[in-house]
Amino acid sequence: MKRILLLGAIAALVLSFFYFDVHQLLTFEGIKAGLGDFEQRRAANPLLVGGVFFLLYILVTALSLPGAALLTLVAGALFGLAWGTLIASFASSIGATAAFLVSRYLLHDAVQTRFGDRLKAINEGVRRDGAFYLFTLRLVPVFPFFLINLLMGLTPMRAATFYWVSQVGMLAGTLVYVNAGTQLAQLDSLAGILSPALLLSFVLLGIFPLLAKKIIAVVKARRVYARWQKPASFDRNLIVIGAGAGGLVASYIAAAVKAKVTLVEAHKMGGDCLNYGCVPSKALIKSAKLAQQMRNAEHYGLEAAQPKFSFRKVMARVHDVIRAIEPHDSIERYTGLGVEVLQGYARLVDPWTVEIDLNDGGKQRLTTRSVVIAAGAQPFVPPLPGIDEVGYVTSDDLWDKFAQLDEAPKRLVVLGGGPIGCELAQSFARLGSEVTQIEMLPRIMIREDEDVSAVAQAALERDGVRVLVGHKALRCEGVGDAEKCIVVEHNGEEQRIAFDQLICAVGRVARLKGYGLEELGIETSRTVTTNDYLETLYPNIYAAGDVAGPYQFTHTAAHQAWYAAVNALFGTFKKFKADYRVIPWATFIEPEVARVGLNEQDAREQNIEVEVTRYGIDDLDRAIADGAAHGFVKVLTAPGKDRILGVTIVGEHAADLLAEFVLAMKQGIGLNKILGTIHTYPTWAEANKYAAGEWKRAHAPEKLLAWVEKYHTWRRGTARAQTTDSATTELSGRGDGTG
Repeated sequence: MKRILLLGAIAALVLSFFYFDVHQLLTFEGIKAGLGDFEQRRAANPLLVGGVFFLLYILVTALSLPGAALLTLVAGALFGLAWGTLIASFASSIGATAAFLVSRYLLHDAVQTRFGDRLKAINEGVRRDGAFYLFTLRLVPVFPFFLINLLMGLTPMRAATFYWVSQVGMLAGTLVYVNAGTQLAQLDSLAGILSPALLLSFVLLGIFPLLAKKIIAVVKARRVYARWQKPASFDRNLIVIGAGAGGLVASYIAAAVKAKVTLVEAHKMGGDCLNYGCVPSKALIKSAKLAQQMRNAEHYGLEAAQPKFSFRKVMARVHDVIRAIEPHDSIERYTGLGVEVLQGYARLVDPWTVEIDLNDGGKQRLTTRSVVIAAGAQPFVPPLPGIDEVGYVTSDDLWDKFAQLDEAPKRLVVLGGGPIGCELAQSFARLGSEVTQIEMLPRIMIREDEDVSAVAQAALERDGVRVLVGHKALRCEGVGDAEKCIVVEHNGEEQRIAFDQLICAVGRVARLKGYGLEELGIETSRTVTTNDYLETLYPNIYAAGDVAGPYQFTHTAAHQAWYAAVNALFGTFKKFKADYRVIPWATFIEPEVARVGLNEQDAREQNIEVEVTRYGIDDLDRAIADGAAHGFVKVLTAPGKDRILGVTIVGEHAADLLAEFVLAMKQGIGLNKILGTIHTYPTWAEANKYAAGEWKRAHAPEKLLAWVEKYHTWRRGTARAQTTDSATTELSGRGDGTG
């Protein structure tokens, strides 16, 4: 109601302005014609005229009415250069701020609620550099100031910041107009004020802050590099530290554009994903899934069988898979692509010099224009008392250690309820281990919605995993011949859980030590600190992948590596901000869990209004045929729109099905177009189309359809047909139902 009243008051003032022909007075001709009368009134009562003029100026500016520029002329004509500038400067800034506040009060919440996700980048930019860009716009009177006032009100800029920047930024233009107003009698038109030369001067003045920003960046860089001696020439265009997903992509890009690039890796090419993560875990998951399918063969009309296998052979297959993929990431391949690969430990000596302790015992120093740090991450081991004494494995070393076992660990404890812990717990349970999974938080897979966590936990428990949520690990016990156990606390009571093997899967931490970050003063917290361009403290040193965050996925490491490499090689001409708007991920338990964008708990935490559409995969023909009719597709959209804000899929092939939604979100494709796309029958991908159909059904135009139904009734001539049928019935004597 307050907004309606305010809007009504503004409308009344604007209508009055035009109804009483005030706008005619605020034309160049009107002002010149009334100048003599204005001067007489000012001479008779300067304070009253000055005050009324000040308030009129504020009102015209606040209501975004035409004539503010001409009032500035009047200020010069009536009050002279000094007083005119003072009055016009403060009145214009106060009026502009009033317009800013009105726009914010009336429109800000509605605009941010409806377009918040699209405006996220703009909002962040305004928070960071809004004052700077507002100042630039204020220096150039070519831009309509009233439009700037209204649009800025829709952003998160503070009113105080808007006021003082406007006060300072509009001063130059105000001076020009007030000075021209002192000569108003000699002017024939506004063209006499804003000549092409003067407009060009304003444009150049507006460009100056942009140039100043570049100059400041150069000065800051010089200050950062002040204590270092820059080489006169460089051995390399780029040196990449780490040959995981990020490092491989960065070096590949550099070689592809004919830069001289060196890739340094201390251990295994391919990094965590190939050797310890994605590849071996998926190989293990496949073997475990097949074993489970054998147990459940009756579900497919076959005779169930207890799988017989050698655990050692299962683990050997995992290593065979790694070896089969190794050539894709090998030294030979990258050397053939034009990348120099050195095996050893790299350390930054200064911003342009990398010293490499080679694995063969040698040492090499190379200078480079730019560096990309892609050192990856490593498992985090919680500091539990006794954990070193009882022994443990992580997701990195279990592949080698378990490869020596003849049987799967009889009693296995998995510490951690995230994606890695869930995948390993389910796989080893399916391979015969008695698995206990311990999670301190109230549910596993805490980043997913509660219904997703519930499905995941039920699936693990169905496969024999004992899932303990809300259990905090306290310590480990058992040395020598004593039985090894982990002590946990739940509801204030301690429990002891015996085990033969303990897997720590509580997360991964960035590798931040050992390659010179501390000596160079490069900031780190949980990751290497970078800006939007993935630059560290030194603009020529970049970070990408797990070491940079915020995501620890192979595909995001590769994604970041493109930005880091391109900015490192071509940033002199153009830099690109890393784009994290559409990031997919998946957990490869059965059923798979895959997600992109927002889920329901994210939307609640960020106060984003969404509509939720859900399609149950138990209704999908292909899922029924495959005996996997469980799970769902959940799509979050903007209220009343088919624009996709996020998708969660739970079920067989969820990670593959997600790709269609990732593409749709990236390219701005809505559910209507997915619904209108032909999907092969019968396929799992039809689930995406049916989810879009569920959204369409919920948004059917019921009132329009009611009229359409009436139209079809009329087209059938139903009313006439019913009359004819009744008459026929009476004539035939069948009206009483007796025949």
